[in-house]
Amino acid sequence: MATPVGGAWQLAKLDTPGGYLIAPDPGNARLTRAVTGVDHLGRRTGISVVEERPLTIYLNRQEIVTAMTIGDYPEYLALGFLKNQNMLSATDVVTRVDYDEEVETVVVRTEVETSHEEKLKKKTRTSGCAVGTVFGDMMEGLDAVALPQTEVRASWLYALATEINRTPSLYLEAGAIHGTVLCRRAQPLVYMEDVGRHNAVDKIAGWMLSEGVEAADKILYTTGRLTSEMVIKTAMMGIPVLVSRSGFTAWGVEIARQVGLTLIGRMRGQRFVCLAGDERLVRDIDPESLPAEDRKHRRKGAQ
Repeated sequence: MATPVGGAWQLAKLDTPGGYLIAPDPGNARLTRAVTGVDHLGRRTGISVVEERPLTIYLNRQEIVTAMTIGDYPEYLALGFLKNQNMLSATDVVTRVDYDEEVETVVVRTEVETSHEEKLKKKTRTSGCAVGTVFGDMMEGLDAVALPQTEVRASWLYALATEINRTPSLYLEAGAIHGTVLCRRAQPLVYMEDVGRHNAVDKIAGWMLSEGVEAADKILYTTGRLTSEMVIKTAMMGIPVLVSRSGFTAWGVEIARQVGLTLIGRMRGQRFVCLAGDERLVRDIDPESLPAEDRKHRRKGAQ
């Protein structure tokens, strides 16, 4: 597959034990902008805000969606979106992913026309905060999902939360952004951020598809709400465990239980709640033995 690994958007590797394969670079000038405003006391003040730009995704010649995104890893976002929306099947061979920065488009090209392109001609979408969801296609793909019944240890979750909270990020620099992290046990691997939680998940899905990464032993950590869309996308990626600092929706819980996904939310400090897959959760550490979460390192959802 002729997919650039980040292209001009290659982000920094962190010098941490185990290290991230990809992690946020809050110093990337292309992703934020300095603006001047007035504070509550009437004083002029300067702050950093995240960029937001449109990215139009094509599947061969068919326009699919225009997503609002911060602009990094457009190739992965396009691939992951099409995969998670069930617009690319296991038999579709991707030959190229072409990004044109000048006109902000990504074209995902397949060896032959896909079975979905004809019905997709009526499904162009535009979204202001996230890519959104084409439920018909996603639910069709969900019927074929068979997630591995993978064990998850509480000690891994606490270690991940601590590491992720302390990772330099665009959120800590400018706020108004969601983060999603692909992890293997207690090791975070790939950390993506975007204005929409769906975009961040799709970037990781695109990276996994491009690199041929196995999903069965992975955990997906997100700052976003555990809605039906987030649960479906995680299941479509084949990842058996989804964890968030945020809360749940009823439909998200219902779908997680239906597909056998371990769903853990409200993961803050010494606390979390598991609403699906508790039988696969091993409580191998006493939460009371852990230090309280340092306030300056708290990583909340987008504000």
